Amino acid sequence: MRENRPPYWRQRRVTEAMARAAGPGPADAPLLAPPRRRPRPPRHFTAHLGFEAAGPEQARELAVAYAEALSLLRPELALAAAALSPADAWHRAERLFCDAAGPDGERCADVAGHPGFHHAPGPGGLGWGEGDG
Repeated sequence: MRENRPPYWRQRRVTEAMARAAGPGPADAPLLAPPRRRPRPPRHFTAHLGFEAAGPEQARELAVAYAEALSLLRPELALAAAALSPADAWHRAERLFCDAAGPDGERCADVAGHPGFHHAPGPGGLGWGEGDG
């Protein structure tokens, strides 16, 4: 029966056993070559935070506040990817932020469905769009 562990654990066990068998003297180079596979590139993951709210409007306000606070603490978080859904229906997730593309490649950091201009993140961020008209 085949082991269910990744191959690098088997390689580590074999090289450690070979080093023990060689004795206390200097060990020769290991007989096994390093793995030919490249390490996996970083992947995206999603953190689901559960909280209680009186209704959908209050839940949206709380979710926007949580997402903005987390993005201040951890700038690598993708604020535009934040979404809100009922706890028992993740398939009904809706975006929290606008994320419209601007003329210089920036993305709108305002809440989804906001009236007026789009605004780039940060104080004094560039505004673009149709405006209040």
